[in-house]
Amino acid sequence: MPYSGHCLCGETTFTISAEPLIIGHDHCDDCQRQTGSSYSFVVVVPTESLTITGPITDYAKQADSGKITAVKGGVFETTQRAELEAKADTDIYGKDKLPNVPKLKNFHDRAQT
Repeated sequence: MPYSGHCLCGETTFTISAEPLIIGHDHCDDCQRQTGSSYSFVVVVPTESLTITGPITDYAKQADSGKITAVKGGVFETTQRAELEAKADTDIYGKDKLPNVPKLKNFHDRAQT
C-alpha cells in the first residue's frame, strides 16, 4: 500500500512506496527534545522508497541505523495515521525510555535495521 502525507501547511507532500520496516515509538533523546514529549511516533522506511515534493528545510544527523528514514507519524494522512499507530509494536532507543512510559511488544536499546 502506498502511504502519503504532508506538512502542516500542506505545501510539502510525500509518498512512500514500500511497507514500513518498523512502526513504533522512538525514545531517543533527540526525539524527546524535538517533540517535547516522552517519545516520537515513527514509521521507519527504506530511504529509497520515500519521495518528497515541495520545499523542505532539513536537519541531517548521521544515525546508527544506516539507510533508513524515520518519518514522524503525525504527518501521514489521517486514516493512515490511525492505521499505523494501531500497528505500533516496537520501542526504539529503549535505553532512553522514560520509566513511566509502558513498553511495547518489541524493545531495542538502539535503532535496528
